[in-house]
Amino acid sequence: VANQTAIYAIIAIGMTMVIITAGIDLSVGSLVALASVAAAISIRDLGDGREAGVGMMLLGCLIGMGVCALAGLFNGVMITRFRIPPFIATLSMMMMAKGLALRLSAGESISAVPDSFRWIGGGTTFGIPNPVILMLVLYGIAHVVMSMTVFGRHVYAVGGNAEAARLSGVAVKPVTLIVYSLCGALAGLGGIVQ
Repeated sequence: VANQTAIYAIIAIGMTMVIITAGIDLSVGSLVALASVAAAISIRDLGDGREAGVGMMLLGCLIGMGVCALAGLFNGVMITRFRIPPFIATLSMMMMAKGLALRLSAGESISAVPDSFRWIGGGTTFGIPNPVILMLVLYGIAHVVMSMTVFGRHVYAVGGNAEAARLSGVAVKPVTLIVYSLCGALAGLGGIVQ
């Protein structure tokens, strides 16, 4: 059960931060698809496909996560700079990411990746599925960040009352941008694991 829900749990870390800031991100499902397509295409085209080494697979995964982090940053810019409601901005990104993933993959499965690429989402370490281990590590990091750092306190302050947080010296816009970027990156990681 934990293995089947690990991907959703990883995505939920970023979504929790967004919701704490009184926002919403509807684009994460499409970002999952975009990340997996971007990573697979990067490995296929830049790293000799099935012959790609570990370094190229890591680079491909970082490219997939980076694309999604940029999409999250775009969401944040639309929300903070242009004051578009989060529901509308992220709904638009959902459609754009879905279309881009479909366009990049030409509607076909990209299978020219090494079998070892499936290790992160389908392998085990000491008998524990790797997605579960990754989920637990990320939840530990998120707990520390949200409960023991200045950034975590600022996230809560923005969600409680953005204007009061701004008057208290919290940089509301940068915090919002970081939160949406993290949400995108974690959705991208969920896509890689998937």
